[in-house]
Amino acid sequence: MELQAVPFREIPHTTELFSAFLDAFSGVSKFYAHPPDVSGIAAAAREVQLKPETRLAAVEVLREQNRRFGAADRIDPAVNKNLDRLAAGAVAIVTGQQAGLFSGPAFSFYKALSAIRCAAETSRAGIDAIPVFWIATEDHDLAEVNHTFWSTRHGLSRCELPSNDEYTGRSVGAIPLGDAIGALVAEASMALDGVCAETVSAALRESYGAGETYGSAFARLMSRLLAGRGLIFLDPLDARLHRLATPVFSRALSESAALRDALLARAQDLEGAGFHAQVKVTHETTLLFCSVDGRREPVRARNGGYAVGDAQFSSMQLASAIEKAPEAFSANALLRPIVQDSLLPTAAYIGGPAEVAYLAQSQVLYQRIVGRMPAVLPRASFTLIEPPIARFLGTYGLSFEDVLAGPQNVRAKMEQKSLPGGLAGSFDDAEKSLRDTLGRLKSPLENLDSTLVGALENTREKILHQFNQLRGKVGRAENFRTGVLERHQQIVLDALYPEGGLQERSLCFLPFLAAHGPELLDRLLELCSVAPGAAVPGARDHRVLSL
Repeated sequence: MELQAVPFREIPHTTELFSAFLDAFSGVSKFYAHPPDVSGIAAAAREVQLKPETRLAAVEVLREQNRRFGAADRIDPAVNKNLDRLAAGAVAIVTGQQAGLFSGPAFSFYKALSAIRCAAETSRAGIDAIPVFWIATEDHDLAEVNHTFWSTRHGLSRCELPSNDEYTGRSVGAIPLGDAIGALVAEASMALDGVCAETVSAALRESYGAGETYGSAFARLMSRLLAGRGLIFLDPLDARLHRLATPVFSRALSESAALRDALLARAQDLEGAGFHAQVKVTHETTLLFCSVDGRREPVRARNGGYAVGDAQFSSMQLASAIEKAPEAFSANALLRPIVQDSLLPTAAYIGGPAEVAYLAQSQVLYQRIVGRMPAVLPRASFTLIEPPIARFLGTYGLSFEDVLAGPQNVRAKMEQKSLPGGLAGSFDDAEKSLRDTLGRLKSPLENLDSTLVGALENTREKILHQFNQLRGKVGRAENFRTGVLERHQQIVLDALYPEGGLQERSLCFLPFLAAHGPELLDRLLELCSVAPGAAVPGARDHRVLSL
């Protein structure tokens, strides 16, 4: 497996904050509590303060949940062992993601593997640590999770579960999949191919049934495919976890004005440093959502009280509601990490670029509510190149950087390489002859008048540019005649830069796993290291892996 590292600053759409976080952390360290490395994890672990009764109560819930997620409702022995360690005092290395259909984008797996590897290396360094995956089941944007893109031998395919208007605004983790899921599972399974296709198909069939929800199906599938690796899954919709988080909800309400002011000030600090606030905060923000008739509605500060949908509440009324039914309340993106770390002894959070950015805002909430903040580390990031795609790249002389430069650049490169055999050879011979002829002029011109060398180089560039323009026109004429280039271009872009973004943000990981088996997981796990001296430490770069 050939490996290439591409710095994130060369990846389109990488934010200034994330680039600085990776390349010059000292410049953004005031927005975080610890450096994104092993020393930061160790420092955060020393600060963990979780009440024993909270720890044990959370472990009890997690044990029950993971038994339910496991195959045949049996808890994975590796998970059970890690739950015992968590109960005994281990810290947590946490990551998380929405409950996407069929595991969602590939980076769901990359997050999971990053947490597993980080926990193992933290333990080897002398700090007992276990990995936890927080499933964002409380999120209510169904359009983000009801589909995934499937890479097939025939190109890119969109798998989508039809949505029902009655579920609009509801927490996705509680939305039932319904009868339509059976046909979609069958369709997806038929598209799988490779040494592990039947194993992945079986996991899909066992996990995604009509009676499951987006949350439970995601947890079941991930538990099966990552079995034996000790990853603990957490579904925050559980009412018992909401009860444990009641103090956070109460403080978010009672201190809403102060917290809002702190967040507005942090947004100004970020903007003053040349960055932007990932999550917009307004003068009505309270950080809380409340479930009303099953719909997740934001709690807004308004007219000296609070508004939830069309209803108005006083501070006392809402505070009472939180105490009586905390399961009706949930946190927004900025408060969610605070809830997480009121339940778990988190020493590090493994996040993607957007999470790294919003945690720079959440730091002020950590300071005021929890009194500590975990180390924040970037998740591992991969583009996987299958052998057929690698052959396309080789045929057309394309690099991954060429793909990142966009469709027009890819097409131009392909056109120059797509001439019929005899004509391609003629163009290659003609270019070599041009270069040789112009090269032989350099020495005599230099002897005659050294200033002429610059003119020669300028003329040489213009001639070769026009020559390659002609080559490209011939390639376009060939493509117009056959349509081959257009098809090949689409195949390459669908495989490596689908939807105008990194592969990991759109394509599902399951076809890759079906084709290459658990050995691929093992290889990716090796590349998730955060230990000093590792061959490719942390996730400082985007990794391009040719399979």
